[in-house]
Formats: sequence, C-alpha cells, structure tokens
Amino acid sequence: MNYTKITIATDSSENKELLIALLSDAGYEGFEETEQQLLAYTAEEAYDEAMLQGILSLVAVSFSAEIVTPRNWNEMWETDIEPVVVDGFCTIRTHFHTIEVATPYDIVITPKMSFGTGHHATTQLMMLGMKDVDFANKSVIDFGTGTGVLAILAGMLGATDITAIDNDEWSVSNATENMIRNNRERVAVARASLEDLPKRQYHIILANINRHILLQYLPDMYELLFDGGLLLMSGLLIADEQLVADAADAAGFSVKLVSERNGWISIKVVKP
Repeated sequence: MNYTKITIATDSSENKELLIALLSDAGYEGFEETEQQLLAYTAEEAYDEAMLQGILSLVAVSFSAEIVTPRNWNEMWETDIEPVVVDGFCTIRTHFHTIEVATPYDIVITPKMSFGTGHHATTQLMMLGMKDVDFANKSVIDFGTGTGVLAILAGMLGATDITAIDNDEWSVSNATENMIRNNRERVAVARASLEDLPKRQYHIILANINRHILLQYLPDMYELLFDGGLLLMSGLLIADEQLVADAADAAGFSVKLVSERNGWISIKVVKP
C-alpha cells in the first residue's frame, strides 16, 4: 500500500499539537515531528487535498505532498529513528539498534507505516499508565494497536489473553511481525474494530486513538469490560479532558486519573 506524505512547515509546538488532533480525526495514520516541520501520513486513496487545505487554513501554514512506498518509509526510519526510554520503565528500540538496555522492559519493533514507535507523548502516557496496573492473568484489548507496542507490554506485564485490533492492514501486518519479534505469538492480532469482536468481556482496554473514535466507542468499551474493568485512553489534548471525562461519566465510567505530557493527556477510567 502506498501512502501520501504531507510535509507541513511549522516550528510551533501548539500548531503541531492542534494539527495532529485535527488530522487524526480526518483519518491520518502517522505523524513525525521535527523542529521546523510536521510530517503526516495517510493512505494514498484517502488523500483529500481540499479537506487538508481547509484544516491547514486554520493555522495558515504551507505544505507539500508526495507519494511514499513502504520501502521508502522503512529506509527513512532506519536513517532517522532513535531508541526511546520511557521514564526508566520501558525501552522501545528497532531491530537495527544495538544499545545497552537498562529498563525492566525492552520492546523491539520493526517500524513501518504504523503509529506507536514510542516517540509520541501519547504512547509514553499509555505505557506509564500501564505501569501501576495489575495485568497478571488478565484479558486485554489493544484498540488501535498500530505497531503493537502496548499489547506487547501488556504481555510482558503478565496479561495472558490479549487481542490487538486495528482497521489498517499495514498496522496489522506490522503488529504481527512485532509480536513474533518479542515472543508474543499468542497475542491475537486482527484487522477489526470493536463491533467485530466476540460478545464477551475483558478486564482491561487500552485505546490510544483520537478523541472522535474514543467518544464514538465509549459505550461499546463499557459493555466489553467486566465490572471493575479498566479503560486507559490517550490520543487526547489537554483541551479534550472535560469533554471526554463527561462522555465517560455518561457511559457509566468513573474517572480515576488524568495524566499530562507535552500538551497531551491520558485518562484512566473504571467500570464500577
């Protein structure tokens, strides 16, 4: 599958945060931030220039677009990506990194056109939110798995029944490869959404997606959890907190913890 790569000229962290949120809602699947640019990726057939121009007009920035192939994406990562250490808790590195790992958990990925390399604040928030959760022998859904790093970490933390789903074919292929690389072959990886799952209940749901999808599926996630089950969400800006917290409350959840990093937040809620 080919992708359209959008290069947006901006050195403003506020602009980047806003654009990532808006473009995520518009279906863009991957982002990379540099000092002077924001790079955004969407499937070639999904690219809508008029819609993009409408979004970018809100912050008056220029952009360029080009088609990239999976091979080009991989070459870019091998040139540019660096290992990530998340607060002494977890290391995320690629298969071509040879470093001394000093954290309890070490995740090795082959990054392709999938979200979840550990560089973004939302992935880090999710991992830190998982740190104090009891995963031992628990059932878990990783909703919007991307590279699969959260499902991999859940397995390392003791979960024994893990389902990792994504609606993107490339992410499913990448996550499957990363499960094997991290000895997590028993994780069930599927191209699916929540409504496609068997009608059963789980102990924990991990959902690092975006506000639009989270709001849409909060009632479904409530029904999929056991009483006392936990939902950990991110892909949210600070400005989203009240809206999502209110929606979680309306769905029946009890909000337990909100954490913030670099303008992004995670929200941990429980089904009473």
